Amino acid sequence: MTAEERERYSRQILFPEIGESGQEKLLASRVAIVGCGALGSFQAAALARAGVGRLTLLDRDYVEPSNLQRQWLYEEADAAEGLPKAVAARRALARINAAVRVEAHVEDLTPANIEDLLDGVQLVLDGTDNFETRFLLNDFCVSRRLPWIYGGAVGSYGIVMPVLPGGPCLRCVYPEPPAGLQPTCETAGILNPVTATVAAWQVAAALKILCGLQPAAAVLTFDVWQGAIRQTPLPEADPGCPACGRGEFPFLEGDRRAPISLCGRNAVQIHERSRPLDLDLLARHLAPHGTVRNNGFALRFFHGGYELTVFPDGRAIVKGTTDVGVARSLYARFLGY
Repeated sequence: MTAEERERYSRQILFPEIGESGQEKLLASRVAIVGCGALGSFQAAALARAGVGRLTLLDRDYVEPSNLQRQWLYEEADAAEGLPKAVAARRALARINAAVRVEAHVEDLTPANIEDLLDGVQLVLDGTDNFETRFLLNDFCVSRRLPWIYGGAVGSYGIVMPVLPGGPCLRCVYPEPPAGLQPTCETAGILNPVTATVAAWQVAAALKILCGLQPAAAVLTFDVWQGAIRQTPLPEADPGCPACGRGEFPFLEGDRRAPISLCGRNAVQIHERSRPLDLDLLARHLAPHGTVRNNGFALRFFHGGYELTVFPDGRAIVKGTTDVGVARSLYARFLGY
């Protein structure tokens, strides 16, 4: 550790459970954050300030004005430009701590790319908004004995659960995705203190793990509006669990995602191309049919009551519908597939 690093992290080093040895471990560590929204943006900022040496950021979405109420790294200019969240987060982190190496991936995490994107990380933090991605993360991390930390928030309610090698995994607690109509940020709203609280607990657990310690094996739930908090010890790993018990990892199978409606977004994600798109060429192709904005990271196309945001990997977010058929039709009409 350099003299500058000792000064920068001096207050953290003074904390006995971290000390100099723990800080050196943090500086040498590598963490992946999957989803750079309300939870992930806070996680990224906190870990960069704590001196985690390398951060891998993954997010499939772009910054919108409605994000600014609770997504901690972004500014009005990011929303006006429609920057991908991973790109905007990397720029912000460079201003916070230029010594941290940040890899930003504007991609949807899929069975086809998860091994490449998460290769070499020591820990994964969940900043996602859907159980499909969480079950994919669970399968990957359990199969590789890699710790990850689940977190979720809606309204004023939050939940945090560390998933550690040898312990119960997410599918021990949730064998299947929650059934029925679930509240979302769009239907139930969300308070920014709950996202900060969830992410802070996730970061605290992450710092423990990276320093070689074990976080509490418990599910933490709380309601910041009611002032209620509960910590429930995790059960033993279920020997009948498909993932950690029987070693079955179906969410790692396949090579791409089916179209999915995005949580609370009145939007559908389509990812049906496997070759890159030339956004400049696409902009010229779409210009006669509507309004086009292209910042090089993503292209936004407005047609009628719909908005298509197209990324260089061929993925698109079709806003203005939750009907997969309508979204597919628009994708095929304007992208030719």
